[in-house]
Amino acid sequence: MKVYFNNSCKICKAEIDLYKKEKIEEIDWIDITNNELAEKETSKNSKQLLRRLHVKDGEKVLGGAEAFLFLWKKMPKYKFLYTFFKLPIIYSVFTLLYEIVAFFLYLKNKKQLKKN
Repeated sequence: MKVYFNNSCKICKAEIDLYKKEKIEEIDWIDITNNELAEKETSKNSKQLLRRLHVKDGEKVLGGAEAFLFLWKKMPKYKFLYTFFKLPIIYSVFTLLYEIVAFFLYLKNKKQLKKN
């Protein structure tokens, strides 16, 4: 399983760093910042990759809230998040809130990337 995340976003990096501490060998952490291979592997362009977290398992690529659920399901310490956020009403709210937060993080990070 590969997790495609934005290492140039401070908030994204902080969260992923927490997950990396779990040292789950079957998870490859891929920074998507200026990463053409990530674009090829996911069939997503750089904007799409910067916009949301993505997970690739086999040939299936998941993005956004769905990617987080898949990731949490694979991590024993965070499986409770999967169990809670997959509940139908909670999932709908989670998906909406994720998209709002991800959009603003994308805008913030897009400005940071232009400065560099």
